[in-house]
Amino acid sequence: MVMLYETKINKIGALSSAFSGDNMLILFGDGAPDELKDYCLSIDIEPVEGDFREGDELLLGGESYRVTAVGEAVAKNLASLGHITLKFDGSKSAELPGTLYLEQKELPEVLAGDSIQIKRCC
Repeated sequence: MVMLYETKINKIGALSSAFSGDNMLILFGDGAPDELKDYCLSIDIEPVEGDFREGDELLLGGESYRVTAVGEAVAKNLASLGHITLKFDGSKSAELPGTLYLEQKELPEVLAGDSIQIKRCC
C-alpha cells in the first residue's frame, strides 16, 4: 500500500450532517470562511503524495471506501486549502472538479481526532 494522503479531523461543524441526505461530507482546512465552518469537517492541510485515481481507497471513521471517480481539482484543492467534497454515491464520472467520488455505502460516523487516509494498493 502506498499512502497518498493523510490528515486528521480537528473539528466537526455543527451543521456538517446537513448534506448527509445527499451522501456528502465537506472537508476544509482550518482556514475555512466563517460562513462555511459549521458545514465542514475541519482538517489539517497536508501535502498530497501523487494524484488520486479510481480504485484508490479512502479510510475514514473506521470504514474503507473505494474511489470511483476523481474531480480534476481534488489533489490541488486538498493540498492548498484542505477543501474537497466527499460524495458517497458510486459515480463513475467526476461531475464537479473538487469532488472525490466514493462507492455508495452508508456515511461513516466521524469524530474529532479521526484520521482520513487515501491509499493506493500496488
